[in-house]
Amino acid sequence: MKRINRLRYMGVVAGMGLAVVLLGNGAYANPKESDVDEERTEAENWEEESGIEVVDFSDFAPPADSGRAAGAGRDIELENIDMETVGSESGEVQDAETETQQQTQEGEPAVQAGVLAAEEEKPQNHWGYTNLGIAHVDNHLNIRQEPNENGKLVGKLPKDAACEILGIENGWAHIKSGKVEGYCSTDYLYTGSEALRRGQEVASMIAIVNTQTLKVREEPNTDSVVITLIPQEEELEVVEVMDNGWVKFLLDDEEAYVSGEFVDVEERLEKAVTLTELLYGQGVSDVRVDLVQYAKQFVGNPYVWGGTSLTNGADCSGFTLSIYKKYNVSLPHHAASQAQMGTKVSMSEIQPGDLVFYAKNGNINHVAIYIGNGQVIHASSPKTGIKISSVNYRTPAWARRFL
Repeated sequence: MKRINRLRYMGVVAGMGLAVVLLGNGAYANPKESDVDEERTEAENWEEESGIEVVDFSDFAPPADSGRAAGAGRDIELENIDMETVGSESGEVQDAETETQQQTQEGEPAVQAGVLAAEEEKPQNHWGYTNLGIAHVDNHLNIRQEPNENGKLVGKLPKDAACEILGIENGWAHIKSGKVEGYCSTDYLYTGSEALRRGQEVASMIAIVNTQTLKVREEPNTDSVVITLIPQEEELEVVEVMDNGWVKFLLDDEEAYVSGEFVDVEERLEKAVTLTELLYGQGVSDVRVDLVQYAKQFVGNPYVWGGTSLTNGADCSGFTLSIYKKYNVSLPHHAASQAQMGTKVSMSEIQPGDLVFYAKNGNINHVAIYIGNGQVIHASSPKTGIKISSVNYRTPAWARRFL
């Protein structure tokens, strides 16, 4: 039935279209009755055979006296109706397209603005910090456990070292740097755009050893003499990344070379140094503990070649000389000479306060003070000043005891 109805509908539509054409040509103006009867008979026969109802278009014929004018009038009227309808529908489509284009054009800036706003809201990361602070001091900035000048000292932020600012209140910044978290005065801290500018000025290249044991050479080639060995994850102060793939760095106050294949180079800012009290083994005297705590006061102070001042600058042997002077031990201002004094001890037996010596090509050229927990304190280089390092940051030559 549905199929028959569809066919009937199609027949009606087709018939109406034909009628419009015939009326426009005056085909039904004065038909003969015999012709009409024949057409009706043929149409009725086809309707019975096909089962489809045929529309008798003679019903649409105009009166005899209307003639061509009536047909022409209908033609004009139908044309007007069709054009108005088409024009109306076309206009609606055009209006819809225009509206869609306007909405799209209006929406695009909003979407773009939303994307830009989201990007602006996303915290920027600079050297691993989202709210950067940099120590604005000549030597070092004290980090305290509480936000006041009487708070316990928990760490020190060396000159130009960086921190994450967690919050600021009443002139004190809550910060975190390395393993140290505490408070420092905002009077001595670069923040905001000033911190970013300062960071760009002072950030240094660091090479991190990515192999178990790295050979340090005197020249940038494998035929050169091996100066010392450096353990994995030790950090080196890069002077230059060379075109031949080697990295020049500062080994304390001297330049040395390692293959770039075995280090990862990145830009970095210095971090705070923890001053948490050390746990010593049994048999460590109070004087040793006191010496270590005394030496740690000067972390971050400058390195000056030939200097012996704990505040204004000292070199490696000048630092140990001045620390031991407080405990009535007289030492010469020369690392190799200090290495011949006192009592020699093995590295497995060293205690806090013992001196650890390092060599280049078999000759002692650096000295540090062992402070326990596998660490030493020493005047390292003009770039880092007095700092704490792993005792194995380079291969130790031997150790000497003076207390």
